[in-house]
Amino acid sequence: MSLKTDKRAKEIVRLLLHHGKASVDDLTSALATSPASIRRDLIRLEENGLVHRTHGGAMLARDGGATYEPFRFDASFQVREDRFAAEKQRIARAAAALVQEDETIGFAAGTTTTLVARQLLHRKNIHIITNAVNIGMELSSSARLQTTLTGGNLRWAGAFSLVGPAAIESLAVVVMDRLFLSATGVDASHGATIIQPDEAAVFRAMSRQARQVVVVADSSKMGLVSPAVICPPHEIDLLITDDGISEDAARAFASIGMSVLAV
Repeated sequence: MSLKTDKRAKEIVRLLLHHGKASVDDLTSALATSPASIRRDLIRLEENGLVHRTHGGAMLARDGGATYEPFRFDASFQVREDRFAAEKQRIARAAAALVQEDETIGFAAGTTTTLVARQLLHRKNIHIITNAVNIGMELSSSARLQTTLTGGNLRWAGAFSLVGPAAIESLAVVVMDRLFLSATGVDASHGATIIQPDEAAVFRAMSRQARQVVVVADSSKMGLVSPAVICPPHEIDLLITDDGISEDAARAFASIGMSVLAV
């Protein structure tokens, strides 16, 4: 699959996440391409289990009546990490470039924040604070980094995210120079959101203790809203995403003065 085709397929999934279903004509108009190209994309997406083709269009794939949701915790960490992998790597490199020696850096749990953290493995004199068990384990291999886990409970298989009162209380005694947040949705009205309220509570506590809040999220999450708010738009100092961000989303963020870096 070419890069152009891959990007178009991701945009189809993004549109279906917003609307649930769409006609070939709607997708052709939205993506400024031919009906034949859209039909080929839909065939490939159906083969991958992402959509069901309908007469004249497509809808999100369903399994036993539950709408397909690509960022649920019932997907393994590896599966989530592999989604939009190239885009996440670019985001991670740009985010890690912000980190300076002698800083205290926070990492909320997530696949994209994990990639940012890996970029620091060969750096030195950086204090890492995270609620992500996997990040703590990976960075502990470097004697030149100081890594602190928040403590707390592990409640979801494959999420590696420590939550609960112990995690929140441990954050009250630290100050971070910058915090890197993952999110399942980033919206100009609601800000950064995720699925689990308990996890959002820990992420909010982290953001309160950070001088700079940086959200790292691939473009498929732009404009989406999940049930639990991490932080409203005015508390996001910088959003780092990929260059697949839609013009509508970019305009919406610009209209509220949010700083966006698309890589």
